[in-house]
Amino acid sequence: MRYIIIDLEATCWERGVSRAQMETIEIGAVRLESSSGPASGEFAAFVRPVASPVLSAFCTQLTSIRQEDVDGAAFFGAVLWDLLSWAGEEPFWLCSWGAYDLGQLRADCERHSMVMPDALERHINLKKHFGRLYGCGPVGMAGALRMCGLPLEGTHHRGIDDARNIARLATRILPALEREGLIAGA
Repeated sequence: MRYIIIDLEATCWERGVSRAQMETIEIGAVRLESSSGPASGEFAAFVRPVASPVLSAFCTQLTSIRQEDVDGAAFFGAVLWDLLSWAGEEPFWLCSWGAYDLGQLRADCERHSMVMPDALERHINLKKHFGRLYGCGPVGMAGALRMCGLPLEGTHHRGIDDARNIARLATRILPALEREGLIAGA
């Protein structure tokens, strides 16, 4: 079974806003050919926001994504189809650290009057399973890396770097889920 480890970055502001205001501005993904790896490819693309096309200073500081990165990017629909094409034939499992990424994909599909692709609904919340397997409450990706004795590599809050780090954690989580029979089709 193949796994697509995904991480999204979205527009954000210093003061909290509703999900309806946030838009994806970067998609990073790593493809694992099996639960224990290896990684067989990476996908990284910026996305041009439409509702709030100018990034806040807070957003650029947090993510290191620059205004010119998104100004020259394709719109969400095109990037999503590029991601699906890169992911390859189904079946595969979409994996993310928490439920946020799946919810943001759904919100962006709705914003752009697109149907959420069925392929992306096969989702594994790695954060939830990490907490169960390691006997801890919800923990962020950086904290999970520390708990596993792994350094955080790259720039935190950059889609592709976070996807790479999550993939390293996934190779510790997914084999256990397969052994437990929690992943159908594995």
